[in-house]
Amino acid sequence: MQTLYTLATLEPVEQEANKRIASSILNEKLARSLDLFIVSILYTVRVAQYSETYARQRASRYLKKEEDMDVSTRIAGNDFIMSLLANETFAERIKEAKIQHFIDEEWIRKAFLKLLDTPEYQEYIAAPKRDAKQEKAIIQFIWEKIILENEGLQEYFSDELPGWEDDREMTLMLMENFFKSNSKINFLSLISGEKKEYAHDLLHTVMDKEDYCMELIQPKLVNWDKERVALIDLLLLKMGICEMLYFPTIPTKVTINEYIEVAKLYSTPQSGQFVNGVLDNILKDLEKENKIRKQERTRKP
Repeated sequence: MQTLYTLATLEPVEQEANKRIASSILNEKLARSLDLFIVSILYTVRVAQYSETYARQRASRYLKKEEDMDVSTRIAGNDFIMSLLANETFAERIKEAKIQHFIDEEWIRKAFLKLLDTPEYQEYIAAPKRDAKQEKAIIQFIWEKIILENEGLQEYFSDELPGWEDDREMTLMLMENFFKSNSKINFLSLISGEKKEYAHDLLHTVMDKEDYCMELIQPKLVNWDKERVALIDLLLLKMGICEMLYFPTIPTKVTINEYIEVAKLYSTPQSGQFVNGVLDNILKDLEKENKIRKQERTRKP
């Protein structure tokens, strides 16, 4: 959707050249989204690792107290973090994309000091032994409560991380999946080859079927001024139609529900209802004409 939106703002060129441009834009957006995902993970890890810096600073005070010599660094050796750092694709991506320059040490310090005062952290460092569930839970707590709920840090992300506002929801989804199963993630690729192929196929199909899609959409805009319909809504309608017609393994109900949610997220308050109504009416017409042919999805070996 974002790629098609960007494309709509550019000067029109010959169709094949337009496709090449579109593919390039999509690849750039996927790479940017991957960078934001890695940056989010790295901030979370660095907050935990800051415990070692904090312990050294306390121990080096000129007028030390007993508690200054007994600062826990347990979280720096967190098993969940160790598993992540053992993932070669994670280290390679950080080095390859030069992610480190997005990390602000002062925000890391502030986030750790906020973590330090939470009962969750105190319970973690007081536990008699490491527990896999607890190890992951405290890292997830850092991300969800210390980073995401920090308004100042979120404003910093918006100002300093390219694309954060556009891709924030995708990043949150990726982080949610990360905490479900980080060991299976290839950090060099945001999505699988199959999904990337689908994204490019959908992009090109929408471009190829532009006129036909508008033929289907136009009659459904009786009570709407086409010129006043949000561009994003039109793009989502075209994408939905193409999925229903040309991607036989995606159920029509899934298509409509997904585009309703995207419309609510990225367009106007009325867009979800608008996209739902138009796609549902178009689907009924296509089904009457026996143009919807769906089949069971078979996974590639």
